[in-house]
Amino acid sequence: MSQHTASHVPVMLGEVLQTLTPRAGEIYVDGTFGGGGYTRAILEQADCTVWAIDRDPDAIARGAALAAHFPGRLHLVEGRFGQMLDLLSERGVGALDGVVLDLGVSSFQIDDAARGFSFRADGPLDMRMSAAGPSAADLVARLPAEELADLLYKFGEERQSRRIARAIVVARAEKPITTTGELASIIRGVMPPDRSGIHPATRSFQALRIQVNDELGEIERALDQAARLLRPGGRLVVVSFHSLEDRIVKRFMTDAAGQTPGPSRYDPRGLVPPAAAQFSLLTRKALRPGSAELAANPRARSARLRALRRLDAAEIAA
Repeated sequence: MSQHTASHVPVMLGEVLQTLTPRAGEIYVDGTFGGGGYTRAILEQADCTVWAIDRDPDAIARGAALAAHFPGRLHLVEGRFGQMLDLLSERGVGALDGVVLDLGVSSFQIDDAARGFSFRADGPLDMRMSAAGPSAADLVARLPAEELADLLYKFGEERQSRRIARAIVVARAEKPITTTGELASIIRGVMPPDRSGIHPATRSFQALRIQVNDELGEIERALDQAARLLRPGGRLVVVSFHSLEDRIVKRFMTDAAGQTPGPSRYDPRGLVPPAAAQFSLLTRKALRPGSAELAANPRARSARLRALRRLDAAEIAA
């Protein structure tokens, strides 16, 4: 999940800038504005324009000072990055030179106990990136044990999902589970010791957060729309933080670059020539944070960066 250091420097900032290569006069989207770290760096590197999208109204409010610092060059847009096509079209933007997405939850959200994303400090069991829709407390209160277990396994890859779901159902029959501390305590009480040192509630909290915010669906929609908006030479740079996110990004970029293995020679689809790839991979393998960054910010350890570039007509025809 997306994290920042105490000064809110975003993960893999140098690699993002090197891959995105901002240039003067060009138009970029930061689809996960958060604390504005990527946006600020892009605007400082080149005399360009950035449209910064975030579904969290708090992030948009925090960005006002940065927008004032870059008048006419930074435009803040409250909304989901999976709706960037409509959000930008409404504002007269139909093509982009680059898009950067820093997936998951921001450190501002994690570190604010009132948002209910973390078990490190007790707070309301919320987890919503925006103020709309069901909260994590709503899911914990109403989902049947089987559905709850499936959710924890699918989005948290939690192998003890059924044991945890049963414990939640028993606990909520006695009293509503309304805080992060209550839920973490219930999970800790039924989990075997983990030698890795990972908190026993980590995977379950991740699963609930992903479900509450439809994070994986948003990623799929955002990747498709970002690719459609890129003009020839435009670049899409994505930083992901767990295997579920990275799997989606890897599959999308591999397919877009025509790198997916073809059908079996016995499959009739193999008789149809594949369409010419519209994109090329900028990262054959995912980039990882360097040792210096990991030493300064251990939260970056799970980060993976992947990127692609839209080809121009001559490259496609070649």
